[in-house]
Amino acid sequence: MRLRCSECHHQLELHAKAIECPRCAELLELVPEVSQDPATLKQLWRDRKSSSDPRDQSGVWRFREFLPEYPIESVVTLAEGNNPIVRGAKSAGYAGLRNLWFKHLGWNPTGCFKDLGMAVGITEAKFVGARAVACASTGNTSGSLAAYAARAGVSTRVYLPAGKVSANKLAQALDFGAEVVEVEGSFDAALNTMLQASHDDIYFLNSINPFRIEGQKMAMFTLCEQFAWDPPDYVVVPGGNLGNTSAFGKAFAELKSAGLIVRVPKLIVVQAEGANPFARLWHSNAKELQPVEQPETLATAIRIGNPRSWKKALRAVKETDGLVMDVSDEEIAEAKELIGRDGIGCEPASATTLAGLHKLHAQKTIDPEARVVAILTGHALKDTDFIIKRHNHAKRELAAIEAN
Repeated sequence: MRLRCSECHHQLELHAKAIECPRCAELLELVPEVSQDPATLKQLWRDRKSSSDPRDQSGVWRFREFLPEYPIESVVTLAEGNNPIVRGAKSAGYAGLRNLWFKHLGWNPTGCFKDLGMAVGITEAKFVGARAVACASTGNTSGSLAAYAARAGVSTRVYLPAGKVSANKLAQALDFGAEVVEVEGSFDAALNTMLQASHDDIYFLNSINPFRIEGQKMAMFTLCEQFAWDPPDYVVVPGGNLGNTSAFGKAFAELKSAGLIVRVPKLIVVQAEGANPFARLWHSNAKELQPVEQPETLATAIRIGNPRSWKKALRAVKETDGLVMDVSDEEIAEAKELIGRDGIGCEPASATTLAGLHKLHAQKTIDPEARVVAILTGHALKDTDFIIKRHNHAKRELAAIEAN
């Protein structure tokens, strides 16, 4: 495994504790060096499912040939990553598709996809001797970081935009023992505050950290395995700080290079209209991303105006012949209700995927026979306030109609 710059490819020492290139200041990436043939790897990963090794009970560490190598005693895991694919029923009709699945990463230990990245990120932090870890967060990262740090015996500090984080998510961070620093402004302000508070003893674990991406990419390893290594035609993902987009594109490139799959799915990234710098970049064909200074959306998990992983994400979308789009808060809320009626449930940001598919269906962009997987990133219980407010609003509207 090698660590290098994602842009200029400058090589760094693997455990360098760096989050950006010392030459060009771009984000870093890890490059696996795998020698086993595809058939051997597939059999090995199948065999590990019956193993009692705690690493093999993880949907991240079971695929460790594509991860940095650590002594078994250093590995941190909560059996994350074993997320099923679930067929949509009402949702498929809404999207105009016959073959729609949801891969629910909200069914992880802390209720969100972040756990996959934290399994590797916290393991790396522990391995390099970090005494404290930190992140900026819209809520999900903070809870996941705090849980995995608690397992590793490392203290945690989280930077949150004041008054803009779901109480459910804030409660998780507190429950796992995190020190909470509230910052006036958006997620981007919280991230800047964290980075300015740099200290040698603190290890940063936002998705700009390349070890986080290594864990997150494993969602696509399990997905391809679930499709018997014949991946779907499309994978649809919410777009916030774009760590998942870059991680999924990286996974597909590595799987194809290793001969584990013969083609890659097209990545569709869906943002909220009020926090859509990546969608604007895509539609304008601009060379540089223009941040949204005051991002606003009810989908708080993706209320991010200046995604730091946009270059990696853009490369992933282009290399998979995908696309980027945005949807309104009302479209997100409507799609979220449909997912709930399927008995699945998700937090608002996750529902951007179904909302985007509904919109693409109206535009006749996707073949109704295509095999499509929509990624759900957070559990429904991550933001119960949204559900209750939406329900009460619907009751008031119905009462007004009946009164007239």
